Parts: sequence; structure tokens; C-alpha cells
Amino acid sequence: MTDRNDDLFDTARAVIPGGVNSPVRAYGSVGGTPRFLASASGAIVTDAAGRDYIDLVASWGPALLGHAHPEAVQAVQDAAVRGLSFGAPTEGEVELAQLIADRVRHGDVRPVDRVRLVSTGTEATMTAIRLARGATGRDLLVKFAGHYHGHSDGLLAAAGSGVATLALPGSAGVPAPIAAQTLVIDYNDPDALAAVFAEHGDRIAAVIVEAAAANMGVVAPQPGFNRLIADTAHAHGALMILDEVLTGFRVHPAGYWGLQQAAGEEYLPDIITFGKVVGGGMPLAALGGRAEVMDLLAPVGPVYQAGTLSGNPLSVAAGLATLRLATPEVYARVDASAARLADALDAALTDAGVVHAVPRAGNLFGLVFSAEDPRDYAQAQAQESFRYAPFFHAMREQGVALPPSVFEAWFLTAAHGDAELSAIEAALPAAAAAAASATA
Repeated sequence: MTDRNDDLFDTARAVIPGGVNSPVRAYGSVGGTPRFLASASGAIVTDAAGRDYIDLVASWGPALLGHAHPEAVQAVQDAAVRGLSFGAPTEGEVELAQLIADRVRHGDVRPVDRVRLVSTGTEATMTAIRLARGATGRDLLVKFAGHYHGHSDGLLAAAGSGVATLALPGSAGVPAPIAAQTLVIDYNDPDALAAVFAEHGDRIAAVIVEAAAANMGVVAPQPGFNRLIADTAHAHGALMILDEVLTGFRVHPAGYWGLQQAAGEEYLPDIITFGKVVGGGMPLAALGGRAEVMDLLAPVGPVYQAGTLSGNPLSVAAGLATLRLATPEVYARVDASAARLADALDAALTDAGVVHAVPRAGNLFGLVFSAEDPRDYAQAQAQESFRYAPFFHAMREQGVALPPSVFEAWFLTAAHGDAELSAIEAALPAAAAAAASATA
């Protein structure tokens, strides 16, 4: 008797490339059949065969409150009754833009004056780069190896996320002249940053950086590195684009930028991109920045961007509900749960004699099979990643759903209570033993 997930995957592969609509979902790095999810509630997801799992993927971040939070669902249902899409301005768009701008602050410091809503994180970063080029009149972009900023041309060179999982250096279909406009340097390397600006400084439009890297595993910026990026870019007339598609409103009410400001690391990015949590799980993303940069966007400026579904009323309703419900108490709960589980993961692997580290960035954490937290992409790739597949499947067999790649962050939600955390902790020793017995 076949499993319903196997049947669905067979059918999907006949009509969808690889059977999935985003590569990491295919389980390419862990093997086996992906779980086709049928429903989710709180901290639990249910697959097509009716099996429940405690979820540590959280839709790759958006489910900060937990899946299908009743108030967020009600907000979307109410919006749907009024109409699915208008292709015209709505009051909700204005409210969400104001809410984003108001949240991203530290005292009197507010890096976001204007906000443009779009549909995806890829669209947000693509627009931010075009805007930076329009603002500076320059073409070159600096990015960091292992950082993932969506799948637009020019950003897939030495990228993380699914590209890291698939071990691809880039992507077919990207013209060489476009790829040549992206300069890739090592992350957390001040000398590399200085060198690229020394050679190309008057032609660099912007540096784009994940606020904390979380697509090659979790790799936090070294103390002062984000500030150094801002200072170096500004000294050469370039902009800093802070990619908070993943971290924005996930690790702090003001994103990772806010977390760093609270810790005393003060710097000002020129453009910030947001996604995932900002849409509450619906297709919505945004970019924001100071007025003189953002006002270069059409219709008031010469940098063109448009989208029929930008600011979709259902997505806006989900985003508004999620951000309004994301109180300091929610962040405190998620922070505490993440710290507890990261400590339990560390202890289980230590007891099993597995060489590992549990890197953290705010309430994001991950697992790396090397002795120290990686500082850059090369160190992240050098780990004993073969140990992850047996660890992943051992956890799944015990009813815990992990990201199907070692190069992804783990996500907690406000719906993970003591019962769920205790069940995850109970599953860890067997998974750690499976990792310990793995061979390359």
C-alpha cells in the first residue's frame, strides 16, 4: 500500500518540474518523499496522509504567531468578502505602510520614511537594486557569498538557500554581462570589503546583505560588520541595502536592524527589504527607506516598478493582523522557546559525541556539523553535511518537521508551548544518535 504523499509526488512530477514549485521542497538533500501538507494549526502541520508533525519550518518564517491564527484568518476572510483584488489603491495599503515605517525605529532614529508594497521578496530585492542604481547612476552591485536575495538575474552567483542545497554555482539562463555586474565577496571579511571598494568604489551602486545570514545556515554578522558595510558604502557614494525578507519582524519588533540598535550597534541602511512575516504568510513583501531615495520610484521618480497584485487586499489584511498581534510578549515567548530548544539540541548532540555547533541570530538558530559557528559560506559548506539526512528523518519519524536542508534556519512560533517543546526535546537523542552513526 502506497503512502498518499508518494502518490501525490508521482502525480506532481508529471505536471510540475521536479514535482515542486520551489526547489528545497523536493527533499533533494535529505532524500525521501516530501510531505504534502493539507492543513496547519498553531504549532502543528498535517500531511496528506493525515499525520501530524510539530512544525519547525513555520512556512520558512512567516508563521510567527503560529499557523492559522484565528484573528489573522478572520481578517483575510473579511477582506475576501469585500473583493479579492482591485488593481487600485486601498486604505489597508496605507495603514500597512504606516505600520511598517512606525515599527522600524530605535528611539528617534527611523530609517524608513516611505514604503512600497510588492508581492515577493525577490521582487523587493530586485526593486531595491534598481532603485540603488537609479539613485547613484552606477551599475555594480556587491553581494556576499552564501547570501540569498531571491532568484532575479545577477543575484544567484554564490547564493545560499536552495542553491546551496543543490551545490550550484549560479543559474543557467543568466546572461554573462548581467552576472558580471555582481561582485561576490566573502562574508564577515573586512579586508574583502575594503578591497572591492578600493578597486571598484566609484562604480559600485550598492552593497546588499542579509541582516543576518540565514540561507547558508544561520551565520550572524560579526560585531560591527553591518556598521562597517554602511560606513564603507557611504564613504564611496554607494548605498547599503539591508535584506530583512527573512529577519524583518521575525527576531525583533523592528527586525534585526532593531535588535542590533538595541545592542548598541548603530548604523543606517539606505533601503530595507521585508517579506514573510510582513505578509503574515500571504504573498506580500515591501521595501522602505529614506524619502529622497524612495521618491525616485515611479510615479514621482524615474525608476520604474509596477505590479497588478502589489498591495493585494487579502495579503495586506494578513500583514496588518500579524504585525498588530506581534507584541513584545510574542517576541519574548518566541525568544525563550528558541533559546530552550537550541540548548536542548546542543546538549543532545554533545551527549551523542557529534561534532557540531548551534549558531544563533536572535531567535533564529540552526545546526552545523562542524566544531565552530561558521563565519562565511566556505566554512558553512565545509561541514559534515551528510549527517543531516539521518538526523532529519529520525526527527520526522518521531513527529517533528524540520527544514529539509542543513542550510536553513529553524523557526519557532508563539504557538509552541511546553508540550510541543518537550516533545521535540524527547525526540532529539534518537536523532542525535542517527547523526552520530552516519557515514559519508
